Amino acid sequence: MERRAAMEIHSTNKLISRHHSAPPPPPPPTLTRHAKLLLTVLNCLLLSVGNCSGPIFLRIYYLHGGRRIWLTSFLETAGFPLLLIPLSISYLHRRRSNPSTPLLHLTPRLLLASSVLGVITGLDDFLYSYGLNFLPVSTSSVLIASQLAFTAIFAFLIVRQKFTPFSVNAVALLTIGAVILALHTSGDRPAGVTAAGYWKGFVLTIGAAALYGLFLPLVELTYDKLAGRAAVTYTLVMEMQLVIGFFATGFCAVGMIVNKDFQAIPREAAEYGLGETKYYLVIIAAAIFWQCFFLGAIGVIFCVNTLLSGIIIAVFIPVIEVLAFIFLHENFSSEKGVALLLSLWGLASYSYGEYRQAQEKKKELQRAPALSTV
Repeated sequence: MERRAAMEIHSTNKLISRHHSAPPPPPPPTLTRHAKLLLTVLNCLLLSVGNCSGPIFLRIYYLHGGRRIWLTSFLETAGFPLLLIPLSISYLHRRRSNPSTPLLHLTPRLLLASSVLGVITGLDDFLYSYGLNFLPVSTSSVLIASQLAFTAIFAFLIVRQKFTPFSVNAVALLTIGAVILALHTSGDRPAGVTAAGYWKGFVLTIGAAALYGLFLPLVELTYDKLAGRAAVTYTLVMEMQLVIGFFATGFCAVGMIVNKDFQAIPREAAEYGLGETKYYLVIIAAAIFWQCFFLGAIGVIFCVNTLLSGIIIAVFIPVIEVLAFIFLHENFSSEKGVALLLSLWGLASYSYGEYRQAQEKKKELQRAPALSTV
């Protein structure tokens, strides 16, 4: 099996057209090379900071007396209103050059698709937060890396992007890494967590990785099938993320209402191990850093591709391990080290396969003009 398993999202100047007879609308202004480079660097920084800090703050919440699963799920996307700042700046910039520019680029179909993606994200947030209640951050981060394998599988099933030998190797290595962690649970359990609780966290975290692996191909399918003849711009991507964040947060808010979490927050804050003020600082910081993660992830996907987003997430796994060791005093066992190395090896295999295919495509494009002139 030799087809590509990574997802690539259209750039600002690529139009998605279904009706060749209809004249395309005027293309939006494209980013200059330096502006796109600056945007790429900014989103890489946001993704890196959010990827390292978000899980740490959620785990700090649990370690010092926090017990509200739906609250931590809520925090992962509750920072979505921050997107209104760049969206407002983008709108004012567009109005300066075109006073009749629309406030929103979302079509009704894109709005509906984004709302469904938001509910999926909310469920994924719940699975991840629930699992993190039972697992060390260092273990959770290695397990979450398996989302790359699930992404490859679902991309094959949904958008027909086939496997390469390199992606198959990556799936195998990531699976072996998860199995190693599963077979050595006795020395990895946090204090107060039973063996059954550890296994519950293990399964929930793998489930979160699988659901996120499904989410990414669905995003690509949404761009391909529902964007119509309009260009997929960074503004449109942010609007979609705003809707996704709204519905994901709403999904978790319903869980909080049913579980009476809103009434329990003042009581939990008063009893929190680090004090009431630090309780609110921890949950606010968690919301901000998780929003940095999501905004950075979609920005990197838009500016470059999904592969780079996955690379950054995986590359910072060792950083998360070090931070968990320093700030949370987590153990770093030899089995965890082997699983980490296998995860990074799988990522390297996946990335090399993508690099080779990109080079082959480049050579084909270079040969095409020469053949046309013969």
